[in-house]
Amino acid sequence: MRKILLIVAGLALAACATSPTGRSQLMMVSDSQMAAAGQQMFAQLKSQQPVVRDAAVSTEVQCVVSHLLQALPAEQRQGWEVQVFDEKTPNAFALPGRKIGVHSGMLRLVENEAQLAAVIGHEIGHVLARHANERASMGLLAQIGQEVAGQVISPTGAAVFGLGAQFGVLLPYSRTHEAEADVMGQDLMARAGYDPRESIRLWQLMEKQSQAKPPEFLSTHPATGTRMQGLDAHLQQSLPLYQRAQAQGKVPRCTR
Repeated sequence: MRKILLIVAGLALAACATSPTGRSQLMMVSDSQMAAAGQQMFAQLKSQQPVVRDAAVSTEVQCVVSHLLQALPAEQRQGWEVQVFDEKTPNAFALPGRKIGVHSGMLRLVENEAQLAAVIGHEIGHVLARHANERASMGLLAQIGQEVAGQVISPTGAAVFGLGAQFGVLLPYSRTHEAEADVMGQDLMARAGYDPRESIRLWQLMEKQSQAKPPEFLSTHPATGTRMQGLDAHLQQSLPLYQRAQAQGKVPRCTR
């Protein structure tokens, strides 16, 4: 068992990386593999899910994305694809390979394009921070650990290990990802010329729409109040970015 554990530990150490916010990460899957998987999944979604055909709606979303991408370093601006899906739930998502999906329900929820920029900036943050890769890597490591537990302890031990990994590692990690994408998205929208305070207003709207949720410690997402507190605290970093962008003449206009 000791030998196997040493191998697992060695794999984990060899796969260490750092997120854009300076947080340590585990990366055991190649970015090219993740990008290929994301591109394949996005193609499937476009072929299976109804998409919005209204050119004005698509143009607005593309315009917001364009402003956000221009606020990124040059090497991160290329290769993005956004699709608006005809789906009533107020949601958006991001996949490796720089693919972003926005539900039409989100467009009906937001009050202005700054709030839409907060949503899309958050999704861009997930991709740039390689959160999907990190989640896949954590899942892979947990799977290896569970198999080891089953072999050297017992099937019951494996089940207990799996439960502990789920609630002790995987779910908290996802909450960390959400909080990290929140602040990355807030900074990005601010650098693009969007008022970062609108990110908090967005979550106030989302809270009104939300239904009964599981307790935060059993959820992959932070509680809405927790998110708003984190975003409010981060305004001391993002507001100066917004003021600088405004002084540089960055005043986005993508109205429907």
